[in-house]
Amino acid sequence: MKRTNVKRKKRSSKASFIIKVALLLVASFLICVTAYGVYITKQAEHAANSAHEELEGRDVSTLREEKVEPVHDNVSILFVGVDDSENRGQGSDHSRSDALILATLNNNTKTIKMLSIPRDSYVYIPSVGYKDKITHAHALGGTLATIETVEGLLDIPIDYYVRMNFNAFIDVVDALGGIEAEVPYALHEKDEFDRNTINLKPGLQHLSGSQALALARTRKQDNDIQRGIRQQEILTAITNKVASVGSITKYDDVIKAIGDNMKTNMTFSEMKSFLSYLKQGKPRIDSLTLEGNDDMSTGVYYYQLDQQSVDDVSQILKNHLALKSSSSTLTNNNTDKDNAAGEDSSTNESAQ
Repeated sequence: MKRTNVKRKKRSSKASFIIKVALLLVASFLICVTAYGVYITKQAEHAANSAHEELEGRDVSTLREEKVEPVHDNVSILFVGVDDSENRGQGSDHSRSDALILATLNNNTKTIKMLSIPRDSYVYIPSVGYKDKITHAHALGGTLATIETVEGLLDIPIDYYVRMNFNAFIDVVDALGGIEAEVPYALHEKDEFDRNTINLKPGLQHLSGSQALALARTRKQDNDIQRGIRQQEILTAITNKVASVGSITKYDDVIKAIGDNMKTNMTFSEMKSFLSYLKQGKPRIDSLTLEGNDDMSTGVYYYQLDQQSVDDVSQILKNHLALKSSSSTLTNNNTDKDNAAGEDSSTNESAQ
């Protein structure tokens, strides 16, 4: 009996030891995760503060009565991609916008609508008082001129902007371990250093940052509309990769990649508000395009936008933002009927 009791005590002691070790490991893991989370948050806050930029004379869009709060309101974000490389010699303030993507985010449905604006669209640029290619707005008056031009074109308030150069784009994609994207045809394109090093086969491909940039920029074999669609697909692929659980350990590299290569009027707390769109996994993203025609009547190529298409897209975006018809304010207390109207309007998006 005594020997049996000793054996039981030993087994009990061993089991107790295993449980304690297991609890210690779990506690250590939780501490590490918490510490990593705090570290990432601090890193992100530092990067956000470095990237923060307020546009002089613009606290809020003239199409808003008051500043929106992304934690409660529907908002819009204009993504401006610029080539400020030394090869171009333009600098960040005088470079043309190589990509313009407008996204509207509905806080109630957690959905996103994304519109690519062709860079050669012939539009009125308020800062200079005449019509020109929309890509020139940034070269003529910087980010503010681009925002005002887009607002005038679509009658949509631009609440936030994100201006990113090619270095940031490449580094972010690489930090995420690359992205999956559809290559429409055999692609032979220059890299960010204007070297002919990008060669891609058609089909679904795993792309590095340089390859993704080449795919986003090319338009040799099609046109600006298809180029815009590709840019939306790439931005969607990046969003999906960020939303995936496997990317959590890569956030540190992503944050470092942004560095001084991105500017935005969003504060760190406002950025964190958008994480709610990723809580349920990949958000639904609907793509929009603007119809138009190629125009060489002046000897210079322009993309003449179809006004009906512009009006239709404008209305879809207004519905998604739940804006009043005057576009002067945000309807904060959205009803399900308002949001349903916005979603119903999107059924014809592919034709816009």
